[in-house]
Amino acid sequence: MPLNQACVGKTYAAVTTEVSREAIEKYARAYNDDNPGFFDSNRAGGIVAPPLFGVVVTWPSLVNAVTDSELHADLLRLLHGEQEMEFFNPIRPGDKITSTAKIASIETRPTGEALTIELDAIDETRERKVRILFGAFIRGGGSRRAREKEQETQGVERAAIVTVSQQIDADQTYRYAEASGDLNPIHVDENVARMAGLPGIIVHGLCTMAFTSKVMIDNLCAGDPVRLKRLSVRFARPVFPGQIITTKVSSAGDKNGRQLFRFETYNPEGRAVIRDGIAEIVG
Repeated sequence: MPLNQACVGKTYAAVTTEVSREAIEKYARAYNDDNPGFFDSNRAGGIVAPPLFGVVVTWPSLVNAVTDSELHADLLRLLHGEQEMEFFNPIRPGDKITSTAKIASIETRPTGEALTIELDAIDETRERKVRILFGAFIRGGGSRRAREKEQETQGVERAAIVTVSQQIDADQTYRYAEASGDLNPIHVDENVARMAGLPGIIVHGLCTMAFTSKVMIDNLCAGDPVRLKRLSVRFARPVFPGQIITTKVSSAGDKNGRQLFRFETYNPEGRAVIRDGIAEIVG
């Protein structure tokens, strides 16, 4: 059954989440980040949440949208295709974050359907924290290779100013699932992953994206997570537990007073797992 076009523009009830220091630390450890900003209460400015922690506080709203019976989304055929996040103000322990979700668009593609959900998060003072565009692809007909070809584009060759390799641990998906709230069984259950047409458990796309956020913060933000203001990626193919991923970053000038960088992330075979990566940094 196709997605219900009548759901475009539909909004869902707000959900409030209280942020704890423990949740912040657990999320950072789930993608192997040891940045003092996420752990040391004595640092200037105190503890802040990793920028990608925005997915934790908006997760209940996202679930409300994708599981809406009126939307007709088949979750076993749903692949996370794109993610764009804009970070307005840091999330801190004790914040009460209220998130909302809206079906932004539904588009028909040759091999399936594209679904975009817009998520917003504010705190109890109505200070805006994060805006997210979650892009999913609902697989339809056509071969797997045809779908991969549709998702891929030729990356623009630029001189890399930063190249970083990172190890994905064997238990990464289990730790990330627990810390993020994303318990989709394709990340923790081999049998379900195979039923979904995958060769086995795959790493959460947002976990891979979190790894790239660490690359940006460590190498371009002098370790200050608050300087990262926007991160956008397109997931090109799955990452598997135990792999080493390599992110290459190039400078792309300035935009509205922010430094603009482009990046791609590759698996051990040199094939892109993230394409069209964009990071915007201030300061």
